[in-house]
Amino acid sequence: MNQIITYLTFNGNCKEAMEFYQSCLGGELEVKSLTETPYGDRLPDEFKKLVVTASLKKESILLMGTDLGDDEVVCGNRVSMLLKSKDESQIRMYYEKLVQNGKRTHPLEKTYRGDLFGQLTDRYGLHWLFHCRK
Repeated sequence: MNQIITYLTFNGNCKEAMEFYQSCLGGELEVKSLTETPYGDRLPDEFKKLVVTASLKKESILLMGTDLGDDEVVCGNRVSMLLKSKDESQIRMYYEKLVQNGKRTHPLEKTYRGDLFGQLTDRYGLHWLFHCRK
């Protein structure tokens, strides 16, 4: 089976962001810092807290993240996450949790087709799309 995984790069706050996403979406979070790598003890202190890989898993959701990247990170303008569900109450709950200290860019509302759709930018500057078709 082919799969597309959302992989996010942060500016040193990956662990904080992934814990926030876990509090909103639930699931199991695994975080591995640079300290836990074979050369972690040789790194300067400011690098030891950086996340080399994080993964949040719940049912069919897999969200991954890191603090490490080859280029300057410009949060929010490279990736959007789409949360789809047939459960309207679940989509509304996710929307309300993820918008905390963020910005509502499109309220959750019925489209002309009867689907529920909304958008927001979360507190970390990342864009989320919500879609519910019963």
